[in-house]
Amino acid sequence: MILVVSLNPALDVTHHVAGVDWSGVNRPQQVGTAPGGKGLNVARTLHALGAAVQVVGLAGGVTGEAVAAGLAAAGVAGAFAPIAGQTRRTFAVVDTNSHDTALFNEPGPAVTAGEYHEFLVLYENSLAGCDAVVLSGSLPPGLPEESYAGLAARAAAAAVPVVLDAGGAALRRGVAAGPAIAKPNLAELQGAVRRPLVGLAAVAAAAAELRAAGAHAVVVSLGGEGLLAVTGEGTWHAAPPAQVAGNPTGAGDAVVAGLAHGLVLGTPWADRLRHAAALGTACVAAPAAGQFAEADYQRALAGIQVTEWAGR
Repeated sequence: MILVVSLNPALDVTHHVAGVDWSGVNRPQQVGTAPGGKGLNVARTLHALGAAVQVVGLAGGVTGEAVAAGLAAAGVAGAFAPIAGQTRRTFAVVDTNSHDTALFNEPGPAVTAGEYHEFLVLYENSLAGCDAVVLSGSLPPGLPEESYAGLAARAAAAAVPVVLDAGGAALRRGVAAGPAIAKPNLAELQGAVRRPLVGLAAVAAAAAELRAAGAHAVVVSLGGEGLLAVTGEGTWHAAPPAQVAGNPTGAGDAVVAGLAHGLVLGTPWADRLRHAAALGTACVAAPAAGQFAEADYQRALAGIQVTEWAGR
């Protein structure tokens, strides 16, 4: 079973509009609502893959109730420690003419020390029997930067490997706890090493720094350029066949799901990256985050090129 931590979940609202008018009235052709935030997107993707998955997190207010109810309706097991604040919302506006997407992400409610302690009890009780833990998404206001590091350390004490998807100080501090995989995107990696990164060689060098800081492997998502994995067994580049039009929300989360899935199954790195990259590509073509069509996944899987990268 894969345990997914969602400390800052959201209720995702997606509007599909043919030709957005940013100074006028828009009438969406389609409106979707679903449990969201990075962790819940990961969990729904894992569930769609047939993996056993459970979510633990924090939730409050009517939006928190909607998140928990939507997760249950999707067939994903979840347990949330209650908070006094209202769980946040995120909005995506998809222009179906231009294929552009605008995202509006609320920061989330503040979490008190007492509320987080209640979550920690839930988390430690849920670690028993886990094959992996995914720590994904932003930290809500009120939680210290080392929160993910503390959760990773608790997982390590229970001999459970961790996949960490975070940015900023949460990433820098989290890798020190020795996650099995750290999965930053390019912007998050640049923030962690505090310098711009141009070209695969620069990305690989920065990823190696995170490995030296404690992560066993680092997989960097590069958007249309695919994934670059720096591991103790070698370095690989997974390149997608072509840019896919659609909604990129949740594509990185699908990659995290694929990496966690491959970690639990013990698949070789080249196959693990092909699987993760294909999930990310298929997710872009789906109407909402955390979803993908099997046909899109199989088409992407056939086109992903994975090569061992020696530096150039």
